[in-house]
This record gives sequence, C-alpha cells and structure tokens, in this order.
Amino acid sequence: MDIRTYLKNNILFLDGSMGTLLQQSGLKPGELPERWNITHPDVVENIHKAYFDAGSNVVITNTFGANSLKYDDKELEEVISASVKIARKASEKSEGKQEKFVALDIGPLGKLLKPFGDLDFEKAVEIFAKTVKIGAKCDVDLVFIETMNDSYETKAALLAVKENCDLPVFVSNAYDENSKLMTGASPKAMVALCEQMGADAVGANCSLGPKELESVVKELLSYSSIPVLFKPNAGLPKSVDGKTVFDVTPVDFAKEVKKQIENGVRIAGGCCGTTPEYIKMLTDSAKDVAVKPIEKKEKTIVTSYAKAVEFSSIPVLIGERINPTGKKRFKQALVENDIEY
Repeated sequence: MDIRTYLKNNILFLDGSMGTLLQQSGLKPGELPERWNITHPDVVENIHKAYFDAGSNVVITNTFGANSLKYDDKELEEVISASVKIARKASEKSEGKQEKFVALDIGPLGKLLKPFGDLDFEKAVEIFAKTVKIGAKCDVDLVFIETMNDSYETKAALLAVKENCDLPVFVSNAYDENSKLMTGASPKAMVALCEQMGADAVGANCSLGPKELESVVKELLSYSSIPVLFKPNAGLPKSVDGKTVFDVTPVDFAKEVKKQIENGVRIAGGCCGTTPEYIKMLTDSAKDVAVKPIEKKEKTIVTSYAKAVEFSSIPVLIGERINPTGKKRFKQALVENDIEY
C-alpha cells in the first residue's frame, strides 16, 4: 500500500531520534553522522529496526545533513544509497506487522539564505535537488523535509522535491516558544506555503516538548486541509553528570502526543531525546484512537516571507476595483504599463 492511501484512514507513526541513539553508540562531537551509514551500518540498522519493532510505520533515513555542502558527489551518493539499503534491511528484519515505509530525510543546509545570509535561493534549490535525485533513484517511499526554521529555505527544499520526483513529501518546521520560525513565519504562513506548493503533510518537529508546542499544533490544525504531523522533542535537554538528558518521560510524552492525535494530528513521532521506548509507549497508547476526518478549510490566505493574511470577502472587492471593463483610463494605463496609476 502506498503511503498516501494509508494516510486516508490511519494514524501514521513516525520514528524517534536518530542522533540521540548515535551519540549513545559513540558518535563524537563534530563527526558527520551520515558517514556511519558506511562505517557503522549495523548500528544504524539496529536503530531503524528498534523503531520498527516499537511500532513505527515510517523510519527516516540517516541523511539529515547529507548535501553537497558537506560531501562530494561520490560520497554523497554512497551515504544516501547506503542509508536507504540499511532502512530497507531493517524493515525486512523487523517482526512488526504494521505497514512500513522508508522516508528520505532532508534537513537544513546549515547556511542562511539571503537576505539574512549569503546563500542564493536558486543555489539552495540546486543543492537540495541533488539529494532528492539520489534518494528518489534509491526507491524511497516519501521525502521528509524537517527541522526547517526558515520559510524561504523550506520553500527551496519543497521546490526541489516537486521539480525532481513524484514522491509524497512531508514538511515539518521548528517553532520557538512564540510559535514562530527563527525568521518569523507563523504556522498559518507555513500551511499556506506548503499546502499550495503540493506538500502531502505539514507540521512541527524538534525545538520543544509536546506541551510547549500545543499552540503551534492548534494553529496548524485550524488552517490545514492536509494531514498535520507532530514530532516534538522529549522536552528540553539538561546536562546531568556530563550526560545530556531530557525532562519529559516516555509516559508523559505519549500522553501529550496522544492528546494531539485525538485533536486531529494524523502523523506522529518523536525528535531529539526520544528513543524506541518513547515510540513504543506512543504507539501502544494511541493505536486505537479513532481517525479524525481531515476537513477542507476553504480559507483564502496569502503569505509573504513571514506574515500570512486571511481574506474573506475582500478579494471580490479587489477584483471589482481592478476590473478594467468600462474604465477607459484604467485600460489605457494597462496598455501603457502605467504602474503608478
């Protein structure tokens, strides 16, 4: 069954953190985690298998930072190809009976786009496209764009997917305590952008715990006519005896995420700090939650880089003001390209 069909009538459970478990397995600070697909494939496979065994429908490849800014063409293809093979092998070895899918993971490039940084939009699209083409060739089931904190970079990644493959694509952004992206966009703005560009799901991941992201999820659900996804952290990280720990337990995590599934979230999993234990607790507690229908919101929203405006009857009035029928001076201005008029 393809993932779009599965989503129509089912809750889709994602996996938890990859980075947390790689660090526990010995990944050193500054070491590129995607290289472990080549050097430690057994470790990555065991992580994927553990999530499938915990009830995840989707595991996300170990390719979060796999792009041409960090890898040359040869190594980029090697790490992406290996990541998909590892995830597929984990799916085959897992004893879980649920539907299973493999998602190509795409994270931020680590450079700000203009005007905040020096990276051109078209260059960003080109970089993302290279990763997408390799992943699509490796036969993944979908593309997962995640942890984006800039609407412009989100747009570049989504455009690269839509222009270079026909795969389903989920888009997830990282919101702060003010329910905004780092560059200012609101959940409403991201719904308007992602939905109209053809994303198959839109949502929030990383940054905060499930309770702190309640307002973000509420806004996403109130505006989105496509499935909403939720993949929060296990709370906030703290250092205890030299180790990083998170302040939300698996039980509390599952309780809070389940509540959002009951509110209408269709796709759920965990991000930083979450482990197979968290996902197992979530899938066990939420697997029987009734699927809430996704309603078409019939809203008219226009969005800039950061701000979205919702219209009701205003477009009709605007349409009448700029209708040139019977308006000789206006017709003349159009013909003469008199924009000031």
